[in-house]
Amino acid sequence: MGMMVFVAKEQNNCEPRVAASPETVKRLAGLGFDVIVEKGAGLGSRIPDQDFAAVGAAIGKATDASKADVVLKVRRPTDAELKGYKSGAAVIAIMDPYGNDAAVAAMAKAGITAFSMEFMPRITRAQVMDVLSSQANLAGYQAVIDAAAEYDRALPMMMTAAGTVPAAKAFIMGVGVAGLQAIATARRLGAVVTATDVRPAVKEQVQSLGAKFLAVEDEEFKAAETAGGYAKEMSKEYQAKQAALTAEHIAKQDIVITTALIPGRPAPKLVSAAMVASMKPGSVIVDLAVERGGNVEGAVPGKVVTTENGVKIVGHLNVPGRVAASASLLYAKNLYAFLETMVDKTTKTLAIKRDDELVKATMLTDGGRVVHPNFAKAAEEPRTEPAAIPATTMVADAADAKPAAKKKAAAKPKGTA
Repeated sequence: MGMMVFVAKEQNNCEPRVAASPETVKRLAGLGFDVIVEKGAGLGSRIPDQDFAAVGAAIGKATDASKADVVLKVRRPTDAELKGYKSGAAVIAIMDPYGNDAAVAAMAKAGITAFSMEFMPRITRAQVMDVLSSQANLAGYQAVIDAAAEYDRALPMMMTAAGTVPAAKAFIMGVGVAGLQAIATARRLGAVVTATDVRPAVKEQVQSLGAKFLAVEDEEFKAAETAGGYAKEMSKEYQAKQAALTAEHIAKQDIVITTALIPGRPAPKLVSAAMVASMKPGSVIVDLAVERGGNVEGAVPGKVVTTENGVKIVGHLNVPGRVAASASLLYAKNLYAFLETMVDKTTKTLAIKRDDELVKATMLTDGGRVVHPNFAKAAEEPRTEPAAIPATTMVADAADAKPAAKKKAAAKPKGTA
């Protein structure tokens, strides 16, 4: 009997994504895997069971996970799911381990080898496996679509016989992967776009997408990039100057999208209640960090809140899941690319190379123990792989991804005119 992969149907009702696509199932079969897809696993992403069956997958039930050597998921397995896995099975998912020590310990106790896809290192070889980037890219796109849906006016300037409709002004706070895509999308829809970030290097990317860069560009700003390409903590004086400039700018905006996340820590507050109060009635703020405490004062997870002065603060959860049919195809490809590195092509068996840098960076539990250095010693303060990232780092951003971001940025303006 060959190696078996089980593709689970997500237990969380708020998770419409799935960890495989017909394309990746076909490729997994080519690697020598027997693939079982749980009945209905792809329905939330518009992939019916027959599409999986047509490329050779068996359609099974949750209990089939007990036979699997590899389990592919979107979210960390529940306690009930863990009970159904065989000891030694490799489970690959977005594990969200920070602040969930009990869940990490439960995976170790179950004897599974758990891989946390969000810890994938930002190196050229692993770009195709980078789930943070693939999902943040779609979150940035969807944030603009959600903003446009709540903003009950047109975004582009329209000159008509009956008068001119002015273009909406959109401000993107944080130019990581999500921010870059939000800029490109807002520009395509015809908004006048500005963006801010504390890293000087992204100014050129912002401008290449046809947006204007907003920052206090003093000497400290020019020296702000550290050797690794990450943002560094700015002085209190600089932060005050930047906050004043931002506050003044936000008051004139129609749409604000915030994207600042720090792995393993609460999201930094970027937009205060006073800034929200300064905005015009009908303005919209989309907070992409709401699941981590939010960048915007007054944002409520899972809700669209209207403030006293008529500003809408959008706090949708699982934004990539709002475009699940696209997000799942990219996520499935990320997982396949990673799993492929753990297969011995000649013997067609699973061969996890524990000294491989990708395995070392992502392996959470193995052989009944928590093995990831950030979690093995719970006493130590949790830190993620790019260690000293301050409160200004943006969704799915990284120095190693910069060349790709630049390439993307350079390629995009053609479609943004």
